[in-house]
Amino acid sequence: MAGGWARDGAVNEQIEDSIKDELARMQAHRAPAGESLTHCADCGDPIPEARRLAVVGVKLCIDCQQEHDQHKTSRGGINRRGSKDSQLK
Repeated sequence: MAGGWARDGAVNEQIEDSIKDELARMQAHRAPAGESLTHCADCGDPIPEARRLAVVGVKLCIDCQQEHDQHKTSRGGINRRGSKDSQLK
């Protein structure tokens, strides 16, 4: 049941679209794959063998990975309905 001017099933379509968007985002940022590098792709320092075995496909040393993780920005949710309340924030 949709409310207002929305057609029947519109809310379910919005939920499904949000789930599809989130899955696509997660797949784009999933863990590295393939063969691990022996040296860091950023600084060139050797990557310890224990790290290469623990994280398959690792490309960065621990220091560079920590720096990379600190620069990640959180993203806001998507309000597909565009309610008046959400536009005031």
